[in-house]
Amino acid sequence: MSVLQCSGLSAGYAPSSPVVRGLDLSIGEGEIVALLGPNGAGKTTLLTTLAGLLPQLAGRVEVAGAVLPSGNARAAVRSGLVLVADDRALFRKLTTEQNLALAISVGGWNPAAARAARKSAIEGVLGYFPSLRPRLKIAAGQLSGGEQQMLAIGRALLQKPKVLLIDELSMGLAPVIVESILPVLREVAATGTSVLLVEQHVRMALEVADRGVVLTHGQVVLSDDASALSADLGRVERAYLGGAAAQA
Repeated sequence: MSVLQCSGLSAGYAPSSPVVRGLDLSIGEGEIVALLGPNGAGKTTLLTTLAGLLPQLAGRVEVAGAVLPSGNARAAVRSGLVLVADDRALFRKLTTEQNLALAISVGGWNPAAARAARKSAIEGVLGYFPSLRPRLKIAAGQLSGGEQQMLAIGRALLQKPKVLLIDELSMGLAPVIVESILPVLREVAATGTSVLLVEQHVRMALEVADRGVVLTHGQVVLSDDASALSADLGRVERAYLGGAAAQA
């Protein structure tokens, strides 16, 4: 079953010059898709559009069968599309715990029950990222880059996404830190949450993904099982450099 379905999607910053052109993309429940491609291929534009921060220029996006309104960030989050931006977008002066608490929606009028619900939700994040536990009272701006990325992903998970959109997970991080975070995405996917991951380290991205999709000049030029692409990285390289010729 497709959780996210893009049909003929065009996106960009001006109707006369779309960055993403006529894109078709489908992501299944609990599937991790690595979105690869050279700089300027349209990867961030696609994620920003799916998150409702840019309007769709053409085409349609469906989440769990429901059409997603164009350019409406609140509607995107309510539909289950949650973005971890490449700058992580943390409240740097707030503590780790406060950043997490802001992402938790607790209804009702019982303060004790609300506190218990928040504590339980935060414990869930700490289950994925135990190294954040001793950092709960530390301002987000004082965390290391890896800890900030863990916090950004954890905060996104608290919004209960159907599809987690992660833009440049490894930005500014050492490969060893990235290797410690990527397995968490498999744990997340095992719960049924899908992941669309933009990542510059192709080999590491394909190791955690179910499928790899290469975007060049705003169009999908290659899509295959991650294991098949890992076994023939030359196809990926040709897709980066030569577009549709890599399908052969």
